[in-house]
Amino acid sequence: MSIAQNKKAFHDYFIEEKYEAGIVLEGWEVKSIRAGRVQLKEAYIIIRNNELYLIGSHISALPTASTHINPDPLRTRKLLLHEEQIKRLIEKSSAPAIPWFHLICIIKQAE
Repeated sequence: MSIAQNKKAFHDYFIEEKYEAGIVLEGWEVKSIRAGRVQLKEAYIIIRNNELYLIGSHISALPTASTHINPDPLRTRKLLLHEEQIKRLIEKSSAPAIPWFHLICIIKQAE
């Protein structure tokens, strides 16, 4: 089930490759994403310590969120990929001016 798309990236850039990655989320973020409160328009991906991180995605907290948490809608989120995929992407990132974008947010049911 598709929740959000980065239409700007699809329009402005040629998409050469696509990868499916997991995202490390907090509980309130999962609930907000299921409610459609995610925006990917300004989201992009960086490499830090041989790991991939999603920067600039905005996940708004639900108004019914618990009072004991302090939600940060723009926090950096780690992406989960296989080690071989990460190595391949790091090799490709050595080429200048290749932007990486988060294109689509999908919720998958556990199998």
